[in-house]
Amino acid sequence: MALSDQILQLLACPGCRGKLVEIGESLHCPSCGLKFPVRDGIPVLLLSEAEKEE
Repeated sequence: MALSDQILQLLACPGCRGKLVEIGESLHCPSCGLKFPVRDGIPVLLLSEAEKEE
């Protein structure tokens, strides 16, 4: 399930406050390179759940 554009505009990376981009089943922050999971259509924007993009 894709997040709506309205929701994506409201969300920001909790690490650097950068804009998030939805790619597959996760949200990516191009600014700092963190990747956050989306579980059951709910973004999990916790730094402890984030992965560093390779």
